[in-house]
Amino acid sequence: MKHILLVEDDIAFSEMLKHFLERHQHKVDVCYTIQNASSHIKKQKYDLVFTDLRLPDGDGIAFLRDIKLEIPQLPVVLMTSYAEVSTAVQAMKQGAFDYISKPFNPSEVLEVINNALIEKKTEIAITTETPKNNNTHSNTEFIEGISAASKALNDYIKLVAPTNMSVLINGESGTGKEVVAKSIHLKSSRTDRPFVAVDCGAIPKEIASSEFFGHKKGSFTGATEDKIGHFEAANTGTLFLDEVGNLTYENQIQLLRALQERKIKPVGSNNEINVDIRLITATNEDLLLAVENGDFREDLYHRLNEFSIKVPNLKDRNDDFILYADFFLNNANKQLNKSVVGFSKEVLSVFQNYQWPGNLRELSNVIKRATLLTTTEIIDVDVLPNELTQNKNQSIPNKFSTKENEKSLIINALKEVGNNKTHAAKLLNITRKTLYNKMKEYEIN
Repeated sequence: MKHILLVEDDIAFSEMLKHFLERHQHKVDVCYTIQNASSHIKKQKYDLVFTDLRLPDGDGIAFLRDIKLEIPQLPVVLMTSYAEVSTAVQAMKQGAFDYISKPFNPSEVLEVINNALIEKKTEIAITTETPKNNNTHSNTEFIEGISAASKALNDYIKLVAPTNMSVLINGESGTGKEVVAKSIHLKSSRTDRPFVAVDCGAIPKEIASSEFFGHKKGSFTGATEDKIGHFEAANTGTLFLDEVGNLTYENQIQLLRALQERKIKPVGSNNEINVDIRLITATNEDLLLAVENGDFREDLYHRLNEFSIKVPNLKDRNDDFILYADFFLNNANKQLNKSVVGFSKEVLSVFQNYQWPGNLRELSNVIKRATLLTTTEIIDVDVLPNELTQNKNQSIPNKFSTKENEKSLIINALKEVGNNKTHAAKLLNITRKTLYNKMKEYEIN
């Protein structure tokens, strides 16, 4: 159960939101002023702060600055009116995790909160464990598998892990590229050093330099304290850059320079810092095509691609399917406090015939949902999502073409990213608010 501080002066609205969050297994404290909220933060440890932009004794941005000064790792989400979205975007440059404009969709609230909590966990969970044997499942949730595709993947991991070569991991969305990266780290000589994972697609280009290299206090508006960047945080360990193809051309140049010189300079500083990192990157894009189109630097591509690994999709690992299904069922039982034993023959048949466009992430989500809905010891077909039993498989274009196919594109994009609205919006090249409006228009639940 996560502890959330809700700061909102509209009493009726705050009570409604509090009860909504409590129904979704969060513990919520409500404050109506910044002064009261500041007092709570000093006395209580919170996982997330959810604050309105306009409050009786100040504004949310000033409150945000105070929080980041005292507790930099505490994620803050701002609530705004539609007219204040531009202000909220400025707040994100000063450390806000995200913002939601009112009136907002309940699903959007849950997704933003979930993303914030996951990101916080990623930031603070630096790997320091040394595997005691070759079975690193407990540390990385990595199922080695017995299929030919999995065996080839495992061989590549074991081959490249002991080296310092930069590794480029390719694979469809949901195939477990970060898990592969963690496995490489844990099998390397840096296993007891930091592992820092960064989602390049989630970093606004304006603050990418600060995120990667850090900044000094006062170097720009909102820099209220010194900040350590991802490179310095990963020093002597492994830096994992996910969705590296999303970096802007300017950010690519900065990254290339840091990799070539193995030195970084925080924003606003005159001093260079030597860094010793193992770099692993991942993408679900065709970077060679991006190079040909002039969207990705060829010299950076070759710097990242000293060794490449292709993570197979789930349909290429049929022999491993039961291993993965049992693994995700065990996880779901622990998370939901259930004791489901297994799957009916009909369910296994449906699983084997489905194409799994969302790969392992989709399988995990499906099993977790089915576990929650199951009232017996065996998961049966009646608790599976309709798309599995109907078995309608469509390719997913990455942009809209005509009005007639918008609904289909949205549904398939959501499947592709495991129903994460933020990632689906990026896949479709639209804003999250536009996605929610279109889902409402087409009655997509």
